[in-house]
Amino acid sequence: MPLKRQFGVWDIFCIASGAMISSGLFVLPGLAFAQAGPAVIFSYAIAGLLFVPSSLCLAELATAMPKSGGNYFFIERGIGGPVGTFAGLANWLADALKAAFALIGIGASLSLIMPDVGIWHVKLTAIGSAAIFVAINCVSVKTVGRLQVILVVLLLAAVILYIIAGYALARPTHQPFAGFFNAGPRSVFATSGMVFISYLGLNMVANVAGEVRDPRRSIPIGMISALVIVTVLYVLAVYVTINIMAPEDLSHSLTPLASAAGIIFGPLGAAIIGSASLIAFVTTANGGILSASRHPMAMSEDGQLPPALARVSPRFSTPIGSVLLTGVFIVAVIAFLTVEELVKVASTMMLVLFVLVNTAVIIMRGSKLQNYRPLFRAPLHPYLPIAGIIAYVFLIADMGAIPLMTTAAFAVAAAGWYFVYARRHQERESALMYLVRRAISREMYRSSLDEDLKQIAIERDDIIHDRFDNIIRGCAVLDVEGPIESDDMFAQVASVLSPRLGMSQQRLFELFVEREHQSSTVVEPGLAIPHVIVPGENIFDVLLLRSRSGVRFPAQDKPVNVVFVLIGSADQRNYHLRALMAVAHIVQEHDFIDRWLKAPAGEHLRDIILLSRRKRDET
Repeated sequence: MPLKRQFGVWDIFCIASGAMISSGLFVLPGLAFAQAGPAVIFSYAIAGLLFVPSSLCLAELATAMPKSGGNYFFIERGIGGPVGTFAGLANWLADALKAAFALIGIGASLSLIMPDVGIWHVKLTAIGSAAIFVAINCVSVKTVGRLQVILVVLLLAAVILYIIAGYALARPTHQPFAGFFNAGPRSVFATSGMVFISYLGLNMVANVAGEVRDPRRSIPIGMISALVIVTVLYVLAVYVTINIMAPEDLSHSLTPLASAAGIIFGPLGAAIIGSASLIAFVTTANGGILSASRHPMAMSEDGQLPPALARVSPRFSTPIGSVLLTGVFIVAVIAFLTVEELVKVASTMMLVLFVLVNTAVIIMRGSKLQNYRPLFRAPLHPYLPIAGIIAYVFLIADMGAIPLMTTAAFAVAAAGWYFVYARRHQERESALMYLVRRAISREMYRSSLDEDLKQIAIERDDIIHDRFDNIIRGCAVLDVEGPIESDDMFAQVASVLSPRLGMSQQRLFELFVEREHQSSTVVEPGLAIPHVIVPGENIFDVLLLRSRSGVRFPAQDKPVNVVFVLIGSADQRNYHLRALMAVAHIVQEHDFIDRWLKAPAGEHLRDIILLSRRKRDET
């Protein structure tokens, strides 16, 4: 049972920004300041800038393949099974850890009202909160979206109020930006790797892409606007905080914004920002569970995990099994593990995943798979994704030995799971394999991935095929090599259609020639629609013909490359007009002729028509 498409632009913005404005703003600035000094402002700006290639690539992939599972789905289809298995499990782990960290933040908020609270009080509060959010995600995605919107509006209002009031009322008793670059550029760049996790909320959009209305508009606008607005808020909020707090206090603070608000406004200000931080942790935990649960679901649908994780509740339209598995894992992390170190491991894994996401876009474009039809294309291809890959490799190198070794061990474990279980349950060609096979053999063939992408595009564009589409599915296709005269073309058409119609090949050929002598069937340069009436009842058929070198029709200056042959009995005259209208809409689509000429084979010509965005007529 498919998931409902119920997220719009505003929902996407809230899911992304709500997940980004969390520990990255309310916890990390103090720790980051200790490493980079006042230049930490640039660390946040650099991290946001480095997210641009991946955000644009994610928007392209998500509009081409809006399927729940996000990075796993894109990477598996683009690069292949073993890498896709690592991507899915790593994405699930990273999102779950980010949610767990936020849930512990909720538990730690007890210290605002109970200063002597113990660690197990914090953990039990976090576990109880996890149970609540898991229940919400099991019952209603729409409730998740509405809750996210409300919380994000409150959160943004509190952060904006903090920035405006803090800038206007701050009276620093020190020189806040003295020794701005004392830590050095290497430290500033390395710190951007630490705060990179602050922007991982954007990744959650790709994970719920299968539940987005109008992905052409909602995904790129929601993602890019969230990245720009949150980056600006991060930089301004950190600037205000540095301007207010003494360096020695800021570098040791785990509640920098609340402490700064307390300096300016007193206990009330600290309480307001403390409440905002609690809202931030709630939105991150809520969105994290929503996002993380989609990875096991997508992998299960592909046969990489047991099938129970792909089942969607018929009552609630939510993947309850996947949500519960994610919830159990998060509770285990909260109860038994030190989350802070694992978050750094999760950041390293996400950087590796972004390398793979940018690589997947390069491969998908380079493969020239006809049915790879993104509604948004990342600009400056391939230079932008290549620049992103290089930058992420440098950030990964600065993450330290333990995260690198842990990520490598995790990759080995994921590969083991693939070869022991997942490989036996799927036989799908990736875009990389398609690209390699074409480079070796130079032979044009239809990849199984093309069929997969076609079905995704049909679902994405809400295409409900009509009678014309059904005829096209079974129609004959001719791909004529070399230049040819129209009479020779009609002879080939008649030889193909006569067995289908049960009539003489010679008589059918004569009908085509007679019709052409009455008036030319070339309706515009490069396009002809020969059509004849044949004896019988309830007969209507189509033949698609392509000639890259062109068919020469009498009295036509330009050769014809596109031919739609229509054949029908007299009682099908009304439908004949509808078919002509369908053809007219198809050939008017953007770049139709170019796509027709570049299509590798006959089945791809069919796909151009079946994926047309023309208005369908079910009657």
